[in-house]
Amino acid sequence: MYVPNAFKEERVSILHDAIRRAGLATLVSVTDEGLIASHVPLLLDPEPAPYGTLLGHLARPNPQARRAIGDALAIFLGPDAYITPSWYATKRETGKVVPTWNYVAIHAYGPVEFIDDPVHAREHITHLTNRHEQGRAIPWAPSDAPEDFIANQVRKIIGFRLTIKRLEGKWKMSQNRPAQDRAGTAAGLEREGKRDLAELIRAASPPGEGAGKPR
Repeated sequence: MYVPNAFKEERVSILHDAIRRAGLATLVSVTDEGLIASHVPLLLDPEPAPYGTLLGHLARPNPQARRAIGDALAIFLGPDAYITPSWYATKRETGKVVPTWNYVAIHAYGPVEFIDDPVHAREHITHLTNRHEQGRAIPWAPSDAPEDFIANQVRKIIGFRLTIKRLEGKWKMSQNRPAQDRAGTAAGLEREGKRDLAELIRAASPPGEGAGKPR
């Protein structure tokens, strides 16, 4: 991923938190017939250090589960939005501005190991379900469904783990703009209901002050 220094985020704790919040990833692999990608929910295990492991599953008929070779790439996306130059003080001062797009992106690279084991698959989907059901008034669990039904569903998937060998983060939050442009952008996004992105822009440091890293 192309990451200018102003937008670079390297702190593993921040990257891990963003992965957990995103949940869904695009898993990209190489096959002998070219690239293949699937959109899958992943769980993050922080071990082994320093980057951890991603755990997921694919449908058994998915060719990515049978033909992937070499390393894979998991792409997670955070908040994003179109940025209009109308929010910039610089537009009123010089007019020398153009639109852009602000976003959070995390790329995790590493070898993938497929695990064709129904016990592992059952444990994985239980952990995955618990992760996303927690906090609900009436959380659903696999045990709520008939056992033979769940066993049949488990046979239709294959688990995998991606051991992260390289982890990249890009927080493009207007760090390359003057302070008044950043303030105008955050205010504009907040008016549009994108408070999470506005807060990230306000938290990001401009170049020379911890470039691109949320405080």
